[in-house]
Amino acid sequence: DLDECAASPCKEHQYCLNTDGSFSCKACDASCVGCTGEGSEKCKTCASGYVKEDEKCTDIDECNLPEKVCTKENQDCVNTSGSYKCVCSEGFEDKDGTCVQT
Repeated sequence: DLDECAASPCKEHQYCLNTDGSFSCKACDASCVGCTGEGSEKCKTCASGYVKEDEKCTDIDECNLPEKVCTKENQDCVNTSGSYKCVCSEGFEDKDGTCVQT
């Protein structure tokens, strides 16, 4: 078997898996920017919104940061994978970028 992976045939956001007589390119974990294999512990660097923790790229919970990320009145922060979103609190709805009572 020839190791086709030695020539790095895959794209930047993929890793190479050598198979018998061939190879396949697999997508890196969402938490990675470039990787050497499967999973968040094989990242070359962590993607935006992720931090290296215990040798893995872990999601940053922006909603628990000391500095509030959702600053508008009657707005709640919802953590998402690699990011966050600001939503109107219960009983409020978004009207032209302002949370007004429903």
